[in-house]
Amino acid sequence: MIAMQYSFTLPADYDMAIIHRRIRDKGPMLDNFPGLKFKAYLTARKGGGATESRENLYAPFYVWEKDEGLSNFICGPGFVGLTDSFGWPRVRTWVVWRAEISPDIHHARFATREIVQTEPYAPLAEIRERESDAAASDIARGEVLASVAAFEPTSWTRVRFRLRADLPKSILRPGVQAYDVGHLSLPGVG
Repeated sequence: MIAMQYSFTLPADYDMAIIHRRIRDKGPMLDNFPGLKFKAYLTARKGGGATESRENLYAPFYVWEKDEGLSNFICGPGFVGLTDSFGWPRVRTWVVWRAEISPDIHHARFATREIVQTEPYAPLAEIRERESDAAASDIARGEVLASVAAFEPTSWTRVRFRLRADLPKSILRPGVQAYDVGHLSLPGVG
């Protein structure tokens, strides 16, 4: 599996209703997209709301079953439409170590993403096991609705991505970006 995210930083005075309309109108187009485990349409609003962002963001997060799904999306008309509207983004990808999804994923209203630097010569097998166990434990405890642990070896970073029904203030700290979920594209919808 592959996790993917791109992010657009929008001006501080940007009318985020434009993004919310785009998500409402175009979000369902990726429901049942071949190879897509899920896509979370994510936004954050500068200085307000539960997500308390420093910037206005539109930052969808994807988990793909195989690289063909990612490739078909990036090479397809939907991505062309996105880049025509917002520009050519930097697309980050991570090799998924573990992706756990609750049957109640459709209740997700918030997401958190944390990117962690891996120290040189760190014991990667141990880190993978620890991160994978944490992703599974979050689901088992019912704390989150989806939990992804993934790794990117070019920059030696790990991503911890969680979809949530609620956003406890205790999890918000430096390095954790919180988002509002505008839509979830899933297999088997409709």
